Amino acid sequence: MLNTKTLFLAGLALSLPLLAQANEAVIRKSLAEKLAGLPKIEDVRPSAMAGLWEVRIGNEIRYTDPTGNYLIEGELIDLRTRKNLTEERVNKINQIDFASLPLKDAVVWKNGNGKRKIAVFADPNCGYCKRFERALQDVKDITVYTFLVPILGGDSPEKSRSIWCAKDATASWQAWMLEGKAPSKPTGACDDSAVERNAAMMRRYHINGTPAIIFEDGSRVPGALGADQLEKRLQALPSKS
Repeated sequence: MLNTKTLFLAGLALSLPLLAQANEAVIRKSLAEKLAGLPKIEDVRPSAMAGLWEVRIGNEIRYTDPTGNYLIEGELIDLRTRKNLTEERVNKINQIDFASLPLKDAVVWKNGNGKRKIAVFADPNCGYCKRFERALQDVKDITVYTFLVPILGGDSPEKSRSIWCAKDATASWQAWMLEGKAPSKPTGACDDSAVERNAAMMRRYHINGTPAIIFEDGSRVPGALGADQLEKRLQALPSKS
């Protein structure tokens, strides 16, 4: 026979998900009303701290109370473990499934056996991208997939198209990035839709600048790395089984 305590606990277990859903709805409505022009809220969920709710907007994390009357911008630190919980969440939501990347839309080259792989979003007129491309020449046994994304304006779209449509896109890319040899304008028809797809993919993954580096474990780094820094990151990746 069920006693009163058992019935209470059973009812509480059933009501908690409903309460969470109710709080999420309240928070979404409250923040939308109070913050004009608020970007789309991707997710609302309880945080590790009691009474504090996590709000994900794009690839950024904010915090609020259960009523959505307060908004906190900052990092949540677990002092017991010294873990930056905000950083952990941001890293998790920013992960990209490397295997799902459309590598056919990338300019590809490799050093050595190419067993280590990275993907890079780069603009041909990006100075930091050129610096990173030079650093990559000193990294051994790597395959680099570069997605051309002309985000800087000027003649970036024209350069991207010329490089992609070249007879040897890899040679054209490296000649420009490493030696400053401008790519020749393509003659005749050329399917450059890959460049548009790359730009759409960049927006989908909330990548806001170049270079952006994607590793095989799904982690990513905004900005250029030196050869030594990249080597350390590559060596720290989980080994493949």
